[in-house]
Amino acid sequence: MGKPTGFMEFTRELPGKRPVAERLHDYKEFVQRYTDQQLNNQAARCMDCGVPFCHNGCPLGNVIPEFNDAVYRKNWEEAYDILKSTNNFPEFTGRICPAPCETACVLGINQPAITIEEIEKHIIEIAFDKGLVKAHKPNMRTGKKVAVIGSGPAGLAVAAQLNYAGHQVTVFERDEKPGGLLRYGIPDFKLEKWVIDRRIALMEEEGIVFKCHANVGVNVRVNDLLREYQAIVLAGGSTVPRNLDIPGRELKGVHFAMDFLKQQNKRNDHKDPLGHADVESNIYHEQLLAGKKHVVVIGGGDTGSDCVGTSNRQGALSVTQFELLPKPPEGRTPYMPWPTYPMVLKTSTSHEEGCEREWAVATKSFIGDENGNLKALRIVNLEWTSSADGRPAQFKEVEGSEKEIPCELALLAMGFVHPQQAGLLEELGVELDERGNVRATEKAYQTSIPKIFTAGDMRRGQSLVVWAISEGRECARKVDQFLMGQSVLETKDAMLSIAL
Repeated sequence: MGKPTGFMEFTRELPGKRPVAERLHDYKEFVQRYTDQQLNNQAARCMDCGVPFCHNGCPLGNVIPEFNDAVYRKNWEEAYDILKSTNNFPEFTGRICPAPCETACVLGINQPAITIEEIEKHIIEIAFDKGLVKAHKPNMRTGKKVAVIGSGPAGLAVAAQLNYAGHQVTVFERDEKPGGLLRYGIPDFKLEKWVIDRRIALMEEEGIVFKCHANVGVNVRVNDLLREYQAIVLAGGSTVPRNLDIPGRELKGVHFAMDFLKQQNKRNDHKDPLGHADVESNIYHEQLLAGKKHVVVIGGGDTGSDCVGTSNRQGALSVTQFELLPKPPEGRTPYMPWPTYPMVLKTSTSHEEGCEREWAVATKSFIGDENGNLKALRIVNLEWTSSADGRPAQFKEVEGSEKEIPCELALLAMGFVHPQQAGLLEELGVELDERGNVRATEKAYQTSIPKIFTAGDMRRGQSLVVWAISEGRECARKVDQFLMGQSVLETKDAMLSIAL
């Protein structure tokens, strides 16, 4: 523990941001770095907890107090070594993770929590600056070949870990470049794509092969993979969006959020937003743009927030975000005791840039003009009742609250239901669970076909980037055991026991 009185001397402070009026004119990241003194002060706030609950809050089991102490002492090599022992991609989680570790921080009982996510990002970026991040090539190869299908955070974590174990790993990605949701779902203003390219270059140097425009089950034969590889990992994510099947759904101007976000990310990469990969994926064959339109985002989560920020950058006339549920409380309630993850009101940087937010609203229908273009929404307010644990339970429409609002672009951001089943999964014939995900237990990650494993959203359903990386690491260990009889890869619990 670097400074025993640090949590009493310093309060939580986040890095500065570029002004809203400036950042709305580009898609660059706008969160600035701490000064050396600010970083030192934030790391000093970490207490010598008897039981550091942040370990449990983090799905990766990051060894947080220890790397905070190393940051306070400015021992960057030690801080980086601690961080990379549990997290393959801290440059991703340090930017886009919702930081469940912070809600479990012991200091959070009666003070603002440690800025764990920002400290994590600073460790990895300083490590890159100082040349501490180098390709990690295995000392020997096992001769075993593994195919990883999908290059999102789960697939990348599987590939990195299995490569460290000495296996020859090939990653198949149906899009133009690796990264999955990181590249095509997360806006550049939250995660610039050079961050992904930097990591992919390291992984290629380590010996991992990436094959893009490789849509397994379409232009890559499943049987060829089954013959060539000793193990296959399905890490394609949960990609089928939840639909809103109400009158007017067919109108021009009603689109899924991810189609809208993906097109803008491709424009930022100077690619055709209606390119070849999108044709294969059956994405709308039209330009989705918010400029000079009244935009309504239906869904109150992170994807909806990303649509808000993107719409404002495209020059929308207005941006409104609807949420079916009632407005969450601003702080913990008796039903959300520390250190559980609280369902409280979150205001993102995109919301700060300009957005009307409305809660307990249902969309009844999309209204079009004579040419089939969306021109308005019919909505209604809802009245919710709560269950015994304080959660919203049932709702009814508020009589007389129906109204029409102008809208030329409606973006459906209500989450994802399950992975795409047509093609790869149907051809393989793997067993699915009751939610339509690939069935595999968290302990084994093995599907109904013994040599085929699965991890990430494809197995657990829509989740967080930090869970995807955690699942990828654990799945890789099970694949290594399957191939070799035992694994050289450490478990999360083993890493925590070493730390404690």
